[in-house]
Amino acid sequence: MADRLDLQRIAAALRRLGWVRFWAQVVLGVVVVGVLVFNNIGGRLVANSARAIGLGPGISLTTLAFLLLLWSIWQSWLVVRCGRALASPVRPSKGETARLIKRGVLGDLIGLSLAVLGYQSLAGSLFVQASQQVPGFFGAQIQQVPGTAGRVVGLPITSIEMLSVLGNTQVLFAHLIGLWISLWLLQRMHRPG
Repeated sequence: MADRLDLQRIAAALRRLGWVRFWAQVVLGVVVVGVLVFNNIGGRLVANSARAIGLGPGISLTTLAFLLLLWSIWQSWLVVRCGRALASPVRPSKGETARLIKRGVLGDLIGLSLAVLGYQSLAGSLFVQASQQVPGFFGAQIQQVPGTAGRVVGLPITSIEMLSVLGNTQVLFAHLIGLWISLWLLQRMHRPG
């Protein structure tokens, strides 16, 4: 009888936490899509968008992490379905359930790795830009036109570039939520009754 009760608890945990993981990742994924689309449109509208060449690899890695997030959302839905199946007479084995959760862990780990690499790329590029600003790491670069006060020349960081970092942070957080929940579910499944 204790095994049946434990199975019901595991099924309920899979359903509840599968839904939490699903909706948390969907909401953060929608934010990431909005940021990536706005960044793409806004980046083309910026007059001097060629100067931000260093952001390309970071945005590409963020996009790859987002694609893995879509796969992770699908895995969350499969966890919910598995929790429902565990409550039915025809249920998946413990090994099948563990493999499903482990696939989610692996996907979230790869997504986290891509997002962290993207974050490093974005932060490095923005550091170089920031170091060329006033007062800057390398000092100010001022062009003096006769009869004017002078104009600062450099690469000021724009809000669109900071939005790239925000999108990367959102996809990183979504994968982290998925990893936490998957690891907890694995621990719960293998805990002695």
